[in-house]
Amino acid sequence: MEEKILVLDFGGQYNQLIARRVREQHVYAEIKPYNKITPDQIKKEGYKGIIFTGGPNSVYDASSPHYDPKILELGIPILGICYGVQLMAYMAGGEICKAREGSEYGKAVLHTFDDKLFKDVPEESVCWMSHTDYVKIPPKDFLITAYTANCPCAAMCDEERNLYGVQFHPEVTHTEYGKQILHNFLFDICALKGEWRMEDFARRTIEKYKKELSGKKVLLALSGGVDSSVAAVLIGKAIGDDLTCVFVDHGLLRKNEGDFVESTFKEKFGMNIIRVNAEERFLKKLSGVTEPEKKRKIIGEEFIRVFEDEAKKLGKINVLVQGTIYPDVIESGLGDSAVIKSHHNVGGLPDVIAFDEIVEPLRELFKDEVREVGTKLGIPHELVWRQPFPGPGLAVRVIGEISRPKLDILREADAIFREEIAAAGLEKMTNQYFAVLAGIRSVGVMGDARTYGYTIALRAVTTDDFMTAEWTKLPYDVLERSSNRITNEVKGVSRVVYDITSKPPATVEWE
Repeated sequence: MEEKILVLDFGGQYNQLIARRVREQHVYAEIKPYNKITPDQIKKEGYKGIIFTGGPNSVYDASSPHYDPKILELGIPILGICYGVQLMAYMAGGEICKAREGSEYGKAVLHTFDDKLFKDVPEESVCWMSHTDYVKIPPKDFLITAYTANCPCAAMCDEERNLYGVQFHPEVTHTEYGKQILHNFLFDICALKGEWRMEDFARRTIEKYKKELSGKKVLLALSGGVDSSVAAVLIGKAIGDDLTCVFVDHGLLRKNEGDFVESTFKEKFGMNIIRVNAEERFLKKLSGVTEPEKKRKIIGEEFIRVFEDEAKKLGKINVLVQGTIYPDVIESGLGDSAVIKSHHNVGGLPDVIAFDEIVEPLRELFKDEVREVGTKLGIPHELVWRQPFPGPGLAVRVIGEISRPKLDILREADAIFREEIAAAGLEKMTNQYFAVLAGIRSVGVMGDARTYGYTIALRAVTTDDFMTAEWTKLPYDVLERSSNRITNEVKGVSRVVYDITSKPPATVEWE
Protein backbone atom coordinates (compact mmCIF):
# COMPACT_ATOMS: atom_id res chain seq x y z
CA MET A 1 0.00 0.00 0.00
CA GLU A 2 1.25 3.46 -0.91
CA GLU A 3 2.43 5.61 1.98
CA LYS A 4 0.08 8.44 2.87
CA ILE A 5 -0.53 10.89 5.68
CA LEU A 6 -3.97 12.06 6.82
CA VAL A 7 -4.31 15.76 7.57
CA LEU A 8 -7.41 15.89 9.77
CA ASP A 9 -8.95 19.33 9.32
CA PHE A 10 -10.39 21.10 12.37
CA GLY A 11 -10.99 24.42 10.60
CA GLY A 12 -7.48 25.87 10.58
CA GLN A 13 -6.38 28.35 7.92
CA TYR A 14 -3.15 26.42 7.32
CA ASN A 15 -4.60 22.97 6.62
CA GLN A 16 -3.57 23.03 2.96
CA LEU A 17 -0.20 24.48 3.84
CA ILE A 18 0.41 21.54 6.19
CA ALA A 19 -0.41 19.10 3.38
CA ARG A 20 1.86 21.03 1.06
CA ARG A 21 4.78 20.84 3.49
CA VAL A 22 4.26 17.08 3.73
CA ARG A 23 4.16 16.69 -0.05
CA GLU A 24 7.34 18.78 -0.35
CA GLN A 25 9.06 15.95 1.52
CA HIS A 26 7.75 13.45 -1.04
CA VAL A 27 5.02 11.98 1.14
CA TYR A 28 1.45 11.90 -0.16
CA ALA A 29 -1.00 13.82 2.06
CA GLU A 30 -4.79 13.78 2.02
CA ILE A 31 -6.99 16.33 3.80
CA LYS A 32 -10.25 15.13 5.33
CA PRO A 33 -12.73 17.16 7.43
CA TYR A 34 -12.77 15.86 11.01
CA ASN A 35 -16.49 15.00 10.74
CA LYS A 36 -16.23 13.07 7.47
CA ILE A 37 -14.04 10.15 8.52
CA THR A 38 -14.19 7.73 11.49
CA PRO A 39 -11.32 6.01 13.33
CA ASP A 40 -12.33 2.72 11.69
CA GLN A 41 -12.17 4.31 8.24
CA ILE A 42 -8.77 5.82 9.06
CA LYS A 43 -7.44 2.39 9.98
CA LYS A 44 -8.96 0.79 6.87
CA GLU A 45 -7.40 3.43 4.60
CA GLY A 46 -3.94 2.50 5.87
CA TYR A 47 -2.64 5.95 6.80
CA LYS A 48 0.89 5.87 8.17
CA GLY A 49 0.47 9.03 10.21
CA ILE A 50 -2.11 11.64 11.18
CA ILE A 51 -1.77 15.40 11.62
CA PHE A 52 -4.43 17.31 13.57
CA THR A 53 -4.68 20.85 12.16
CA GLY A 54 -5.19 24.06 14.06
CA GLY A 55 -8.53 25.82 14.33
CA PRO A 56 -10.17 28.96 15.71
CA ASN A 57 -12.14 27.29 18.48
CA SER A 58 -11.69 26.42 22.15
CA VAL A 59 -11.94 22.74 23.08
CA TYR A 60 -14.28 23.69 25.94
CA ASP A 61 -16.77 25.30 23.57
CA ALA A 62 -19.68 22.91 23.00
CA SER A 63 -19.85 23.88 19.33
CA SER A 64 -16.13 23.35 18.69
CA PRO A 65 -14.96 20.39 16.58
CA HIS A 66 -14.27 17.33 18.73
CA TYR A 67 -13.29 13.81 17.76
CA ASP A 68 -13.57 10.21 18.93
CA PRO A 69 -10.76 9.56 21.47
CA LYS A 70 -10.40 6.07 19.96
CA ILE A 71 -8.17 7.68 17.35
CA LEU A 72 -5.41 7.87 19.99
CA GLU A 73 -5.49 4.08 20.33
CA LEU A 74 -5.17 3.17 16.66
CA GLY A 75 -1.42 2.75 16.93
CA ILE A 76 -0.90 5.35 14.17
CA PRO A 77 1.54 8.20 14.97
CA ILE A 78 -0.23 11.54 15.47
CA LEU A 79 1.06 15.11 15.44
CA GLY A 80 -1.29 17.75 16.85
CA ILE A 81 -0.71 21.37 15.81
CA CYS A 82 -2.14 24.38 17.73
CA TYR A 83 -5.82 23.48 18.32
CA GLY A 84 -4.76 19.95 17.40
CA VAL A 85 -2.46 19.61 20.44
CA GLN A 86 -5.14 21.08 22.70
CA LEU A 87 -7.68 18.58 21.38
CA MET A 88 -5.21 15.73 21.83
CA ALA A 89 -4.61 16.79 25.45
CA TYR A 90 -8.34 17.23 26.07
CA MET A 91 -9.18 13.75 24.70
CA ALA A 92 -6.43 12.16 26.80
CA GLY A 93 -7.45 13.86 30.07
CA GLY A 94 -5.19 16.93 30.19
CA GLU A 95 -6.14 20.47 31.22
CA ILE A 96 -6.46 23.42 28.84
CA CYS A 97 -6.59 27.08 29.90
CA LYS A 98 -6.34 30.60 28.50
CA ALA A 99 -2.88 31.93 27.66
CA ARG A 100 -1.29 34.11 30.33
CA GLU A 101 -1.46 37.29 28.24
CA GLY A 102 -4.89 36.50 26.77
CA SER A 103 -3.32 35.28 23.52
CA GLU A 104 0.08 34.71 21.95
CA TYR A 105 0.56 35.72 18.35
CA GLY A 106 3.72 36.04 16.30
CA LYS A 107 7.33 35.00 16.71
CA ALA A 108 8.46 33.46 19.99
CA VAL A 109 11.68 31.90 21.24
CA LEU A 110 11.21 28.15 21.54
CA HIS A 111 13.20 26.15 24.10
CA THR A 112 13.26 22.39 23.40
CA PHE A 113 14.31 19.29 25.31
CA ASP A 114 15.76 16.09 23.90
CA ASP A 115 12.98 14.43 21.90
CA LYS A 116 12.49 12.56 18.61
CA LEU A 117 10.40 15.40 17.20
CA PHE A 118 13.19 17.92 17.83
CA LYS A 119 16.11 15.93 16.47
CA ASP A 120 18.62 18.33 14.83
CA VAL A 121 16.68 21.32 16.18
CA PRO A 122 18.72 23.66 18.42
CA GLU A 123 17.72 23.97 22.06
CA GLU A 124 16.73 27.55 21.28
CA SER A 125 15.08 28.71 18.03
CA VAL A 126 12.27 30.89 16.68
CA CYS A 127 8.72 29.56 16.23
CA TRP A 128 5.40 31.10 15.18
CA MET A 129 2.60 31.17 17.75
CA SER A 130 -1.08 31.90 17.13
CA HIS A 131 -3.35 30.83 19.99
CA THR A 132 -5.56 31.91 22.87
CA ASP A 133 -5.67 28.61 24.80
CA TYR A 134 -2.79 26.30 25.66
CA VAL A 135 -2.15 23.00 27.45
CA LYS A 136 -1.77 23.82 31.14
CA ILE A 137 -1.38 20.25 32.40
CA PRO A 138 -0.49 17.48 29.90
CA PRO A 139 -2.37 14.17 30.11
CA LYS A 140 -0.98 11.23 32.06
CA ASP A 141 2.09 9.66 30.39
CA PHE A 142 2.76 12.83 28.34
CA LEU A 143 5.96 14.82 28.85
CA ILE A 144 6.50 18.52 28.15
CA THR A 145 9.20 18.75 25.49
CA ALA A 146 9.31 22.50 24.72
CA TYR A 147 8.28 25.86 26.17
CA THR A 148 8.27 29.59 25.41
CA ALA A 149 8.16 32.60 27.73
CA ASN A 150 4.35 32.69 27.62
CA CYS A 151 3.59 29.02 26.96
CA PRO A 152 4.90 26.51 29.52
CA CYS A 153 3.79 23.59 27.32
CA ALA A 154 4.76 24.51 23.77
CA ALA A 155 5.16 20.80 22.90
CA MET A 156 4.37 17.46 24.50
CA CYS A 157 4.64 13.77 23.68
CA ASP A 158 3.71 10.26 24.71
CA GLU A 159 6.64 8.54 23.02
CA GLU A 160 5.37 5.03 23.72
CA ARG A 161 2.15 5.65 21.77
CA ASN A 162 3.81 7.95 19.18
CA LEU A 163 1.55 10.86 20.11
CA TYR A 164 3.13 14.29 19.66
CA GLY A 165 1.81 17.82 19.82
CA VAL A 166 3.09 21.37 19.32
CA GLN A 167 1.36 24.62 20.23
CA PHE A 168 3.17 26.55 17.48
CA HIS A 169 2.92 26.23 13.69
CA PRO A 170 5.83 24.24 12.15
CA GLU A 171 4.29 24.55 8.67
CA VAL A 172 4.84 28.31 8.30
CA THR A 173 8.16 29.73 7.16
CA HIS A 174 8.39 31.92 10.27
CA THR A 175 9.12 28.79 12.35
CA GLU A 176 12.86 28.50 11.90
CA TYR A 177 13.13 24.69 12.05
CA GLY A 178 9.56 23.85 11.06
CA LYS A 179 10.56 21.76 8.06
CA GLN A 180 12.98 19.76 10.20
CA ILE A 181 10.27 19.11 12.81
CA LEU A 182 7.87 17.83 10.15
CA HIS A 183 10.69 15.79 8.61
CA ASN A 184 11.33 14.16 11.99
CA PHE A 185 7.65 13.30 12.38
CA LEU A 186 7.39 11.80 8.89
CA PHE A 187 10.64 9.86 8.75
CA ASP A 188 11.73 9.14 12.33
CA ILE A 189 8.34 8.73 13.99
CA CYS A 190 6.14 7.48 11.12
CA ALA A 191 9.11 5.64 9.52
CA LEU A 192 8.17 6.68 5.98
CA LYS A 193 10.37 6.37 2.90
CA GLY A 194 9.34 9.51 1.01
CA GLU A 195 8.79 7.99 -2.43
CA TRP A 196 5.81 10.06 -3.62
CA ARG A 197 6.41 12.47 -6.51
CA MET A 198 4.33 15.06 -8.34
CA GLU A 199 4.03 12.62 -11.24
CA ASP A 200 1.86 10.61 -8.86
CA PHE A 201 -0.54 13.55 -8.50
CA ALA A 202 -0.82 13.82 -12.28
CA ARG A 203 -1.33 10.07 -12.64
CA ARG A 204 -3.95 9.93 -9.86
CA THR A 205 -5.80 12.93 -11.28
CA ILE A 206 -5.88 11.55 -14.83
CA GLU A 207 -7.10 8.16 -13.57
CA LYS A 208 -9.71 9.79 -11.34
CA TYR A 209 -11.28 11.85 -14.12
CA LYS A 210 -10.98 9.07 -16.69
CA LYS A 211 -13.48 7.21 -14.50
CA GLU A 212 -15.60 10.10 -13.22
CA LEU A 213 -16.02 11.90 -16.55
CA SER A 214 -16.31 8.83 -18.76
CA GLY A 215 -19.01 9.36 -21.39
CA LYS A 216 -19.58 13.01 -20.42
CA LYS A 217 -19.10 16.05 -22.61
CA VAL A 218 -16.93 18.57 -20.80
CA LEU A 219 -16.30 22.29 -21.29
CA LEU A 220 -13.12 23.85 -19.85
CA ALA A 221 -12.76 27.53 -19.06
CA LEU A 222 -9.38 28.33 -20.62
CA SER A 223 -7.73 31.62 -19.73
CA GLY A 224 -4.29 30.73 -21.09
CA GLY A 225 -2.67 31.14 -17.69
CA VAL A 226 -0.69 28.30 -16.16
CA ASP A 227 -3.54 27.08 -13.94
CA SER A 228 -6.19 26.61 -16.62
CA SER A 229 -3.53 25.34 -19.06
CA VAL A 230 -2.41 22.57 -16.70
CA ALA A 231 -6.05 21.72 -15.95
CA ALA A 232 -6.71 21.50 -19.70
CA VAL A 233 -3.83 19.09 -20.33
CA LEU A 234 -4.77 16.90 -17.34
CA ILE A 235 -8.42 16.61 -18.36
CA GLY A 236 -7.44 16.29 -22.03
CA LYS A 237 -5.30 13.28 -21.20
CA ALA A 238 -8.20 11.81 -19.22
CA ILE A 239 -11.07 12.20 -21.73
CA GLY A 240 -9.54 13.26 -25.07
CA ASP A 241 -12.00 14.62 -27.63
CA ASP A 242 -14.83 14.80 -25.09
CA LEU A 243 -13.15 17.99 -23.84
CA THR A 244 -13.80 21.36 -25.47
CA CYS A 245 -11.81 24.38 -24.28
CA VAL A 246 -13.54 27.76 -24.43
CA PHE A 247 -11.21 30.73 -24.39
CA VAL A 248 -13.07 33.92 -23.56
CA ASP A 249 -11.29 37.00 -24.86
CA HIS A 250 -13.02 39.54 -22.65
CA GLY A 251 -10.94 42.48 -23.85
CA LEU A 252 -9.11 42.56 -20.51
CA LEU A 253 -6.07 40.59 -21.64
CA ARG A 254 -2.44 41.65 -21.94
CA LYS A 255 -0.93 42.74 -25.25
CA ASN A 256 -1.19 40.03 -27.98
CA GLU A 257 -2.32 37.48 -25.38
CA GLY A 258 -5.44 36.27 -27.16
CA ASP A 259 -3.56 35.23 -30.29
CA PHE A 260 -0.84 33.49 -28.24
CA VAL A 261 -3.32 31.40 -26.27
CA GLU A 262 -5.31 30.37 -29.33
CA SER A 263 -2.28 29.32 -31.38
CA THR A 264 -0.61 27.50 -28.47
CA PHE A 265 -3.52 25.18 -27.73
CA LYS A 266 -4.49 24.57 -31.32
CA GLU A 267 -1.01 23.99 -32.71
CA LYS A 268 0.97 22.56 -29.78
CA PHE A 269 -1.73 20.49 -28.08
CA GLY A 270 -4.20 19.88 -30.91
CA MET A 271 -7.12 20.55 -28.57
CA ASN A 272 -10.67 21.49 -29.42
CA ILE A 273 -10.66 25.22 -28.68
CA ILE A 274 -13.28 27.88 -29.26
CA ARG A 275 -12.25 31.53 -29.00
CA VAL A 276 -15.08 33.85 -28.01
CA ASN A 277 -14.43 37.53 -28.71
CA ALA A 278 -16.54 39.11 -25.98
CA GLU A 279 -14.86 42.48 -25.36
CA GLU A 280 -17.95 44.60 -26.04
CA ARG A 281 -20.12 42.35 -23.89
CA PHE A 282 -17.82 42.63 -20.86
CA LEU A 283 -17.05 46.34 -21.19
CA LYS A 284 -20.75 47.14 -21.44
CA LYS A 285 -21.41 45.25 -18.19
CA LEU A 286 -18.49 47.00 -16.47
CA SER A 287 -19.39 50.49 -17.65
CA GLY A 288 -19.51 52.92 -14.72
CA VAL A 289 -18.44 50.29 -12.16
CA THR A 290 -15.62 51.33 -9.80
CA GLU A 291 -15.96 49.03 -6.76
CA PRO A 292 -13.40 46.16 -7.00
CA GLU A 293 -15.60 43.37 -5.61
CA LYS A 294 -18.46 44.40 -7.90
CA LYS A 295 -16.09 44.22 -10.88
CA ARG A 296 -15.05 40.71 -9.91
CA LYS A 297 -18.63 39.55 -9.40
CA ILE A 298 -19.73 40.97 -12.77
CA ILE A 299 -16.81 39.32 -14.57
CA GLY A 300 -17.35 36.02 -12.75
CA GLU A 301 -21.01 35.89 -13.72
CA GLU A 302 -20.40 37.00 -17.29
CA PHE A 303 -17.75 34.30 -17.75
CA ILE A 304 -20.28 31.67 -16.70
CA ARG A 305 -22.96 33.13 -19.00
CA VAL A 306 -20.56 33.00 -21.96
CA PHE A 307 -19.69 29.38 -21.14
CA GLU A 308 -23.39 28.54 -20.88
CA ASP A 309 -24.08 30.12 -24.27
CA GLU A 310 -21.24 28.14 -25.87
CA ALA A 311 -22.36 24.93 -24.18
CA LYS A 312 -25.83 25.33 -25.68
CA LYS A 313 -24.32 25.64 -29.16
CA LEU A 314 -22.33 22.45 -28.60
CA GLY A 315 -25.30 20.41 -27.37
CA LYS A 316 -25.70 18.83 -23.93
CA ILE A 317 -22.66 19.66 -21.79
CA ASN A 318 -23.06 19.12 -18.05
CA VAL A 319 -19.53 19.59 -16.73
CA LEU A 320 -17.50 22.80 -16.42
CA VAL A 321 -13.77 22.54 -15.61
CA GLN A 322 -11.91 25.45 -14.00
CA GLY A 323 -8.26 26.03 -13.10
CA THR A 324 -8.99 27.03 -9.50
CA ILE A 325 -6.01 26.71 -7.14
CA TYR A 326 -5.83 26.86 -3.36
CA PRO A 327 -4.95 30.55 -2.84
CA ASP A 328 -8.06 31.40 -4.94
CA VAL A 329 -10.20 29.40 -2.51
CA ILE A 330 -8.70 30.93 0.63
CA GLU A 331 -8.85 34.53 -0.59
CA SER A 332 -12.44 34.12 -1.77
CA GLY A 333 -13.44 33.38 1.81
CA LEU A 334 -14.92 29.92 1.41
CA GLY A 335 -15.38 27.96 4.59
CA ASP A 336 -14.48 29.90 7.75
CA SER A 337 -11.99 32.25 6.09
CA ALA A 338 -12.60 35.96 5.60
CA VAL A 339 -13.10 37.30 2.07
CA ILE A 340 -9.95 39.06 0.87
CA LYS A 341 -11.02 39.30 -2.76
CA SER A 342 -13.44 37.16 -4.77
CA HIS A 343 -11.80 35.15 -7.53
CA HIS A 344 -14.02 34.98 -10.60
CA ASN A 345 -13.91 31.17 -10.61
CA VAL A 346 -14.69 30.75 -6.88
CA GLY A 347 -16.34 33.54 -4.90
CA GLY A 348 -17.33 35.31 -8.10
CA LEU A 349 -19.61 32.52 -9.35
CA PRO A 350 -23.33 33.32 -9.60
CA ASP A 351 -25.77 31.35 -7.43
CA VAL A 352 -27.49 29.67 -10.38
CA ILE A 353 -25.54 28.14 -13.26
CA ALA A 354 -26.54 25.81 -16.08
CA PHE A 355 -23.89 23.15 -15.38
CA ASP A 356 -24.64 20.10 -13.23
CA GLU A 357 -21.04 19.75 -12.11
CA ILE A 358 -17.96 21.92 -11.68
CA VAL A 359 -14.60 20.12 -11.72
CA GLU A 360 -11.49 21.77 -10.26
CA PRO A 361 -8.57 19.32 -10.56
CA LEU A 362 -5.98 21.76 -9.13
CA ARG A 363 -8.04 23.06 -6.21
CA GLU A 364 -5.65 21.64 -3.59
CA LEU A 365 -2.40 22.88 -5.15
CA PHE A 366 -0.31 26.01 -4.78
CA LYS A 367 1.10 27.84 -7.79
CA ASP A 368 4.57 26.28 -7.62
CA GLU A 369 3.02 22.80 -7.41
CA VAL A 370 0.85 23.54 -10.45
CA ARG A 371 3.97 24.53 -12.37
CA GLU A 372 5.70 21.32 -11.33
CA VAL A 373 2.73 19.29 -12.57
CA GLY A 374 2.80 21.22 -15.85
CA THR A 375 6.49 20.47 -16.32
CA LYS A 376 5.90 16.77 -15.61
CA LEU A 377 3.10 16.75 -18.21
CA GLY A 378 5.47 18.13 -20.85
CA ILE A 379 3.83 21.53 -21.21
CA PRO A 380 6.32 23.96 -22.84
CA HIS A 381 8.46 26.01 -20.46
CA GLU A 382 7.25 29.34 -21.84
CA LEU A 383 3.66 28.46 -20.94
CA VAL A 384 4.35 26.87 -17.55
CA TRP A 385 6.40 29.88 -16.46
CA ARG A 386 4.17 32.57 -17.90
CA GLN A 387 3.41 35.43 -15.55
CA PRO A 388 0.41 34.69 -13.31
CA PHE A 389 -2.60 36.62 -14.56
CA PRO A 390 -5.90 37.05 -12.68
CA GLY A 391 -9.09 35.80 -14.31
CA PRO A 392 -10.64 39.30 -14.23
CA GLY A 393 -7.52 40.39 -16.13
CA LEU A 394 -6.68 44.07 -16.46
CA ALA A 395 -10.02 44.98 -14.88
CA VAL A 396 -8.38 44.66 -11.47
CA ARG A 397 -5.29 46.55 -12.63
CA VAL A 398 -7.24 49.57 -13.86
CA ILE A 399 -8.20 51.34 -10.67
CA GLY A 400 -11.68 52.82 -10.85
CA GLU A 401 -13.89 52.84 -13.93
CA ILE A 402 -12.77 50.76 -16.91
CA SER A 403 -12.68 52.03 -20.49
CA ARG A 404 -11.04 50.84 -23.70
CA PRO A 405 -8.59 53.81 -23.82
CA LYS A 406 -7.45 53.09 -20.26
CA LEU A 407 -6.98 49.40 -21.08
CA ASP A 408 -4.91 50.28 -24.15
CA ILE A 409 -2.64 52.53 -22.06
CA LEU A 410 -2.15 49.83 -19.45
CA ARG A 411 -1.51 47.11 -22.06
CA GLU A 412 1.36 49.09 -23.56
CA ALA A 413 2.89 50.04 -20.19
CA ASP A 414 2.66 46.46 -18.93
CA ALA A 415 4.30 45.09 -22.08
CA ILE A 416 7.21 47.51 -21.72
CA PHE A 417 7.79 46.56 -18.09
CA ARG A 418 7.75 42.86 -18.89
CA GLU A 419 10.10 43.40 -21.83
CA GLU A 420 12.62 45.21 -19.59
CA ILE A 421 12.48 42.46 -16.96
CA ALA A 422 13.14 39.86 -19.66
CA ALA A 423 15.94 41.90 -21.28
CA ALA A 424 17.70 42.16 -17.91
CA GLY A 425 17.38 38.38 -17.35
CA LEU A 426 15.39 38.88 -14.14
CA GLU A 427 12.39 36.66 -14.87
CA LYS A 428 13.41 34.18 -12.16
CA MET A 429 14.30 36.87 -9.64
CA THR A 430 10.63 37.80 -9.21
CA ASN A 431 7.55 35.57 -9.20
CA GLN A 432 5.07 38.10 -10.56
CA TYR A 433 5.51 41.51 -12.13
CA PHE A 434 3.09 43.82 -13.89
CA ALA A 435 1.84 47.40 -14.33
CA VAL A 436 -1.22 49.05 -12.78
CA LEU A 437 -3.10 52.09 -14.08
CA ALA A 438 -3.60 53.97 -10.80
CA GLY A 439 -6.79 55.92 -10.39
CA ILE A 440 -4.99 59.26 -10.24
CA ARG A 441 -3.70 61.79 -12.75
CA SER A 442 -0.88 64.20 -12.12
CA VAL A 443 0.84 67.18 -13.71
CA GLY A 444 3.90 66.61 -15.86
CA VAL A 445 6.00 68.47 -18.37
CA MET A 446 6.99 67.31 -21.87
CA GLY A 447 8.64 69.49 -24.49
CA ASP A 448 8.23 72.59 -22.35
CA ALA A 449 4.46 71.99 -22.28
CA ARG A 450 2.27 71.07 -19.32
CA THR A 451 0.74 67.58 -19.33
CA TYR A 452 -1.90 66.03 -17.11
CA GLY A 453 -1.58 62.28 -17.46
CA TYR A 454 -2.16 58.99 -15.71
CA THR A 455 0.11 57.40 -13.11
CA ILE A 456 1.43 53.91 -13.81
CA ALA A 457 2.43 51.83 -10.79
CA LEU A 458 4.92 48.99 -11.35
CA ARG A 459 4.60 45.94 -9.10
CA ALA A 460 6.94 42.96 -8.61
CA VAL A 461 6.77 40.38 -5.82
CA THR A 462 8.76 37.39 -4.61
CA THR A 463 6.86 34.47 -3.07
CA ASP A 464 6.72 30.68 -2.95
CA ASP A 465 2.99 30.25 -2.37
CA PHE A 466 1.25 33.62 -3.07
CA MET A 467 -0.31 33.48 0.40
CA THR A 468 2.39 35.91 1.52
CA ALA A 469 4.79 37.91 -0.68
CA GLU A 470 7.72 40.33 -0.42
CA TRP A 471 8.21 43.20 -2.85
CA THR A 472 11.11 42.47 -5.19
CA LYS A 473 14.14 44.73 -4.96
CA LEU A 474 14.62 45.23 -8.68
CA PRO A 475 17.79 47.01 -9.86
CA TYR A 476 17.37 50.77 -10.18
CA ASP A 477 18.56 50.78 -13.78
CA VAL A 478 15.75 48.37 -14.79
CA LEU A 479 13.17 50.57 -13.09
CA GLU A 480 14.69 53.65 -14.69
CA ARG A 481 14.58 52.18 -18.20
CA SER A 482 11.01 51.01 -17.66
CA SER A 483 9.94 54.45 -16.46
CA ASN A 484 11.68 56.28 -19.31
CA ARG A 485 10.18 54.04 -21.95
CA ILE A 486 6.65 54.16 -20.50
CA THR A 487 6.55 57.94 -20.18
CA ASN A 488 8.05 58.40 -23.66
CA GLU A 489 6.27 55.64 -25.58
CA VAL A 490 2.84 55.47 -23.96
CA LYS A 491 0.68 58.48 -24.68
CA GLY A 492 -1.30 59.69 -21.68
CA VAL A 493 1.17 58.71 -18.92
CA SER A 494 3.01 61.41 -17.01
CA ARG A 495 4.33 59.53 -13.98
CA VAL A 496 5.65 56.04 -13.01
CA VAL A 497 5.96 54.77 -9.41
CA TYR A 498 7.16 51.47 -7.89
CA ASP A 499 5.06 49.62 -5.28
CA ILE A 500 7.20 48.53 -2.30
CA THR A 501 4.42 47.01 -0.17
CA SER A 502 4.53 43.35 0.88
CA LYS A 503 1.60 40.94 1.35
CA PRO A 504 0.29 41.38 3.97
CA PRO A 505 -0.71 44.18 4.50
CA ALA A 506 -1.31 44.57 0.75
CA THR A 507 -2.43 41.92 -1.71
CA VAL A 508 -0.39 41.16 -4.82
CA GLU A 509 -3.00 42.74 -7.09
CA TRP A 510 -4.24 46.27 -6.43
CA GLU A 511 -7.91 45.35 -6.51
